[in-house]
Amino acid sequence: MLIPPPLSLYIHIPWCVQKCPYCDFNSHAQKGEIPQQAYITALLEDLDQDIEHFELDQSRSLHSIFIGGGTPSLIEPEYIEQLLTQVAQRIPFREGIEITMEANPGTIEAKRFEKYRQVGVTRISIGVQSFQDEKLSRLGRIHGKSEAVAAAELAHIIGLNSFNLDLMHGLPDQSVEDALGDLQRAISLQPPHLSWYQLTIEPNTLFYSKPPVLPDDDDLWDIFEQGHKMLQQAGYVQYETSGYSKPEFQCQHNLNYWRFGDYLGIGCGAHGKLSFADGRIVRTTKVKHPRGYLNMLKPYLSDDVEVAEEDRPFEFFMNRFRLLEPCPRIEFSQRTGLDEGFIADKIEWAINKGYIDQTVSHWQVTEKGRLFLNDLLEGFM
Repeated sequence: MLIPPPLSLYIHIPWCVQKCPYCDFNSHAQKGEIPQQAYITALLEDLDQDIEHFELDQSRSLHSIFIGGGTPSLIEPEYIEQLLTQVAQRIPFREGIEITMEANPGTIEAKRFEKYRQVGVTRISIGVQSFQDEKLSRLGRIHGKSEAVAAAELAHIIGLNSFNLDLMHGLPDQSVEDALGDLQRAISLQPPHLSWYQLTIEPNTLFYSKPPVLPDDDDLWDIFEQGHKMLQQAGYVQYETSGYSKPEFQCQHNLNYWRFGDYLGIGCGAHGKLSFADGRIVRTTKVKHPRGYLNMLKPYLSDDVEVAEEDRPFEFFMNRFRLLEPCPRIEFSQRTGLDEGFIADKIEWAINKGYIDQTVSHWQVTEKGRLFLNDLLEGFM
């Protein structure tokens, strides 16, 4: 029986100062003034339409909020306060709710960190990417090393519940030593959470049309293997593919994604997933371009698709097996509405391949399964 899981909210802010050459997110270079009030009004109308259209159960409270982009820290704190206040009037917040906001470490945005905390943001995710000015320039970032360091130091000072540093490796012409030096600098700043991930070249980006020279596979493996040891020795625990944290500082919003939880998505091109007691699971997408999104004559919902039963095992495990924690077997039925017998042959195949272990109550991805995660997931397609 499908039991609606915890509910989160994703809010997309689409504007950036400039588009980075590796970015395939729905972001748009800022041209003139951002229509801040108009966009906040649209976000709340978008949320109202979701609540009405999907007849959202008013007893469900928000587990977490993530304000992503784009560059949300381009929005002034007074508008973030208005947004969070109005959201809380529509959907109750659980006690101790995690509210994360992505931010650039640029001087102007960093000066707003304290005000964001005052209006309700509990966690900031700082897009550092590298501590080397030359690499930052290659990545199209508009901040420098000193600003990145200052932003992390400020995040400590203002008393946030937590903060994250986003750090990339496998950058253009990056040596193993350069990558590990970046990681060591990040560790020295003692963030409660580190997202440490490899640069990948995605379609529809400048790097895709003009590919830079990236480290080879041997160097990438050395970077990961040595970097993983450095993080462990510094007290960080890897809890998902690219997420490391100090104990008790895991990102609750991301955990809800990976545990196949529900989330409303509002804002340009935002995605959502909603489960219903009648057994439906629906994925939503909002109007992508700011011009269309701000046209109040149009609905904000671009598409909603019901997830077919045969697709649910892959979607469930594609998320769940990113986590290193054991997966409770009961969650499969609760989150997909399917009996475990629906996947019995696939589970047996994965066990025989050595990709997962099974106990009476849990499934656990093995070390081999993590190394061959794509092969494991393809078995559930």
